[in-house]
Amino acid sequence: MRRDIEFNADGVKLRGWFYKPNKAKGPFPTVILAHGFSAVKEMSLDKFAEVFCDAGMAALVYDNRCLGASEGKPRGEIDPSWQRRDYRSAITYAQTLRDVDKNRIGIWGTSYTGGTVCAVAAIDRRVKAVVSQVPFMVGHKNLQQFLPIDGWVPLQQMLDEDRLRRVNGEKSKVLKICTLDPSEPHVFPGDKTYNFLHYYVNKDPKSSWKNQVTLRSIEYMMEYDVSSFMERISPTPLLMILSEYDTTTPSDIALECYAKVAGPKKLVIIKSDHYAAYIEKFDETSIAARDFFLETLA
Repeated sequence: MRRDIEFNADGVKLRGWFYKPNKAKGPFPTVILAHGFSAVKEMSLDKFAEVFCDAGMAALVYDNRCLGASEGKPRGEIDPSWQRRDYRSAITYAQTLRDVDKNRIGIWGTSYTGGTVCAVAAIDRRVKAVVSQVPFMVGHKNLQQFLPIDGWVPLQQMLDEDRLRRVNGEKSKVLKICTLDPSEPHVFPGDKTYNFLHYYVNKDPKSSWKNQVTLRSIEYMMEYDVSSFMERISPTPLLMILSEYDTTTPSDIALECYAKVAGPKKLVIIKSDHYAAYIEKFDETSIAARDFFLETLA
């Protein structure tokens, strides 16, 4: 059973869905999910939530601030610090729901939020289990791996110009997330990100996803680093799911962070690229997360 929800997160209304098992009596162990970078909840999070719900857990899914159905301005602003706080607001909101067992809450994140949930688990002991799927962990290292060397100078020039605009009272400019035209400025090179996002957009002409991100968000991405949080996750159980051939969030960076965690922890590596974790390898990734939450939130 699914219903629409909205909750207040420091003055911004975040909107999403709440799932609970049919014909069962709560309160239920509950998993909180938010998508990575610019993606919105309709891009597979409903499927993950359904897997958890079918196994007897509740699930709370929401769009990150400034994206999708949630409030927040400027639109297309992606601030990982606020996203950490918003996960914590989602936990607090979940604890007010009568169908939620407030002492059995897990968090799930993927890609950009795959790193974010590690930081949240490190600082919030209400989290009893955390699943980090194909995580983005250290911004500057990640960008160095997928951004061509000759792209660094023009990127830095764009960021410097944008900072000057903001100092002069103007808004941050927006940049495309992805494009099939390599000459057009954008964040993610190649066609994999484009194909993944437009797979969902093409299925839903009314999709709330927008192909834009503020340049300020790219600065936040370059500053992003959750490696220092990793050793503080214990004793909260961690499952990390990596894609062996991931060029979007390379697994070697995530493995360095995983090694910092004392445990309990579990590592699952799927033989795929980044985006297969949501589609071609969905059964593998969702079942691994489901079984982990069933074990740790029992």
